[in-house]
Amino acid sequence: MDELIKQLQEKTGLGVDQIKSVVSGVMDFLGDKLPGPIADQVKKLLGDEGGDGDGGGDEGGGLLDQAKDMLGGFMGGDG
Repeated sequence: MDELIKQLQEKTGLGVDQIKSVVSGVMDFLGDKLPGPIADQVKKLLGDEGGDGDGGGDEGGGLLDQAKDMLGGFMGGDG
């Protein structure tokens, strides 16, 4: 999740505490809307400690890249 926070901070200029609050809200929203197993996988990918306890860690950047690819670069970036 640290990579997600870092990228959001660079793109938005918001403080780390603000970003953590937003990410936490998004995770809560996804947890309520997605089926349990899918929500758990998203939490794992983002390295959220509230997931299955697996953590995740490095996969966060991969998730962001996959989302960018799926949206055809809509999320911004160099390409």
